[in-house]
Amino acid sequence: MRRAAIGFACLVLAGCTVGPNYKRPDAALPAAYRGPAAENGAASLGDEKWWNVYRDEELQKLIRTGLQNNYDIRIAAARVLQARAPVGITRADQFPNVSGTAGYFSERVPGFAFNYFELVANFSWTADFWGQYRRATEAARAQMLASEWSQKEVIAAMVANIATYYFDLRALDLELNISRQTLASRQESLQLTETLLNGGAGTLEDVRQSQQLVETAAASIPDLERQIAQTENAISTLTGKNPEAIPRGRELVQEPLPEAIPAGVPSRLLERRPDIRAAEQQLVAANADIGVARAQFFPQFSLTATGGLGSRTLGGLFAGNPLIYTLAPGITQQIFNAGRLKSNLRMAEAQEQQYLLTYRQTILNAMQQVSDALVAFQKYRQYREHEQQFAAAARDASRLSDLRYRGGAASYLEVLTNQTNYYSAEIGVAQAQLAERLSLVQVYQALGGGWEQ
Repeated sequence: MRRAAIGFACLVLAGCTVGPNYKRPDAALPAAYRGPAAENGAASLGDEKWWNVYRDEELQKLIRTGLQNNYDIRIAAARVLQARAPVGITRADQFPNVSGTAGYFSERVPGFAFNYFELVANFSWTADFWGQYRRATEAARAQMLASEWSQKEVIAAMVANIATYYFDLRALDLELNISRQTLASRQESLQLTETLLNGGAGTLEDVRQSQQLVETAAASIPDLERQIAQTENAISTLTGKNPEAIPRGRELVQEPLPEAIPAGVPSRLLERRPDIRAAEQQLVAANADIGVARAQFFPQFSLTATGGLGSRTLGGLFAGNPLIYTLAPGITQQIFNAGRLKSNLRMAEAQEQQYLLTYRQTILNAMQQVSDALVAFQKYRQYREHEQQFAAAARDASRLSDLRYRGGAASYLEVLTNQTNYYSAEIGVAQAQLAERLSLVQVYQALGGGWEQ
């Protein structure tokens, strides 16, 4: 048995691993990202930790709570644990299987009695001469890594979603404050028109138009309160809690924004983006499966052995009885299987091609997302600047028309028009400020940021 074991060990060491070794495919990446806000260089916003990108302390607390309690993250973690088990199961096939048996046999017939005790060790081993089990282990390990990168993708998405909802919430708070201030201002205007009407200097039409402005502002408040409550509910769910009020931190406009985005070089996406890394590990697994399929064409070398002690008495097992053993080396070769092995190989090669295309498509989609986010960040900034200028002009026009109306030089229709424009302009500024910050969230996630803890 010792000689046989040594011989099989030498056979395995002299064996090879069939199938292609993985090599990362070439990716047609540009030298720089397309986007006016990009600063292409070694540094990248995606390399920053999320707490350095989102400075609001309350937002940071929400994200940390989400990392602990979010159910999508916990489900992804459970998938990682599931994916680790097959690695150990598959790797175990490379090693011998040894089991032990203790038995007792008794037979009694008239005039004859027989007792027999035995201790037996069973040994079986299929040598991994062609690397079938090593390739299978490689595939299982790659699937495990793919699940780990998928978990990181879930984490990055959760961080981005909480930041998005939080900025939405702060924008709604700002719009609600604008609406309440507008309502108070319009109620004062309504009182003025009623006073003028009672004094004979105004008209009923002015009063009715002023009432329209009041009701328009008042109607927007409950709708904004509805949106605020529903956004708070969404944040609560992301943090693994029942719906509850969400504490506020900085005002929306107080969240700092970079002047330009350090985008880094496109090749960094291959290392940072969790979805690209997960797609690559799927490709690694598919590549290893080709080796598994090819190894099945070759002979399989196996060794089965049984050894132990036997005696007619229990005490005699350890009384120097000679070792009883059997040794059965074998070679198994597929002769006819109706094309099963060829079809299995073609299926593995087709799956590898599918995952190769998926990998390249994932890279292409990532490049588009980065470029779209960079363009959005720059253009939303320009849009916000124009909205602020428009709001400043609308504020002055509203103030001047109100003075002209009080002095009898303008109709209330002019006041109505300018106040409506000013209210719309203020809401437009709030929405532009939100869009600018949401584009930062998109850039950060597109560059592969948010999953590092």
